[in-house]
Amino acid sequence: MQGMTSAQLTQKLLSSEPLFILDVRNETDFNDWKIEGKQIQHMNIPYFDLLDGVEAIINQIPDDREVLVVCAKEGSSIFVAEQLIGQGKTNVSYLIGGMKAWSEHLEPVKIGDLKDGGAIYQFVRIGKGCLSYMVISQGEAAVIDAVRMTDVFVRFADEHRVQIKHTIDTHLHADHISGGRHLAEQTDASYWLPPKDANEVTFHYEKLEEGNRLVVGQTAIQIQPVYSPGHTIGSTSLIIDDQYLMSGDILFVASIGRPDLAGKAEDWVSDLRTTLYDRYKQLSEDLIVLPAHFGKITELGNRGQVTARLGDLFKQNPGLNIADEAEFRNSVTQNLPPQPNAYQEIRQTNMGKITPTDEEQREMEIGPNRCAVHDV
Repeated sequence: MQGMTSAQLTQKLLSSEPLFILDVRNETDFNDWKIEGKQIQHMNIPYFDLLDGVEAIINQIPDDREVLVVCAKEGSSIFVAEQLIGQGKTNVSYLIGGMKAWSEHLEPVKIGDLKDGGAIYQFVRIGKGCLSYMVISQGEAAVIDAVRMTDVFVRFADEHRVQIKHTIDTHLHADHISGGRHLAEQTDASYWLPPKDANEVTFHYEKLEEGNRLVVGQTAIQIQPVYSPGHTIGSTSLIIDDQYLMSGDILFVASIGRPDLAGKAEDWVSDLRTTLYDRYKQLSEDLIVLPAHFGKITELGNRGQVTARLGDLFKQNPGLNIADEAEFRNSVTQNLPPQPNAYQEIRQTNMGKITPTDEEQREMEIGPNRCAVHDV
């Protein structure tokens, strides 16, 4: 019996290969968060319903496409996969590490070149919808919105023979645990955070604010902070090399950021509208928007990248096309998706107030990111 890694599964999704997923988690967990793809068919049968055998569902398992059995950690999917193989199914594998491993996989994708010969890379956390970045230039690098699996960035920097000089968080994250501070400690880099999001942090940081331009490389690729509140009071976008706009959780490809994850929706909705409808309107429409999250697999491009031209988003993104201010306020404060799992504990972790174990951090992050206002 074969296991499939999260990296192998990612390639199948990006290649739109047909795949049948038998998810044996309970119905609530499955409905909350599942593996998605253009050519994926799902079946959800809880593991406990299959303890006595798979005979009742065997005729529903296809022979004409690959079958992947998925559970939370791995063990249950191995048991069920063995039962299917015992019933004559030969095209069956299980997801190694289960949904926990799927949540942690990062897929690096090159976004484009910089003017001095450097490059910018996007790290797609495909199972959770988080997006991190590395800007590389002349032997140096900056990492933006790093997730907690920091060894991925260290290895990537080593492979490209660059030294990480800066780690940057565009805001205090509430959906996932930031790896920015830990990565800075690993690499002796400077850690940057917007000061208006840092009132309660317990550690040293450099102030990410307008006027403090960061440079990467000998020929000085510039990272220009642009104050853009609304998702948080300190949210700060980054203009990279006059070509790219890292929008954090303010603007996504298909939606906009929600203002309620610190309990300040009514206070911050005006900031959100001002950022999107005034501040961003002053920027070049040719900037390529690079958000910190995506909501649905359909937002990924043909190479797995998540990008959009700013001018196109002003035409196509529904969150940028609500003319009436009262309607906008209602859209981003009412009928929001559920808040991310353990988001209060995640915020406290990112402030340095609590230090959960690695396993506790994994549990805190289980589930989708939910940073966007969907269907605005």
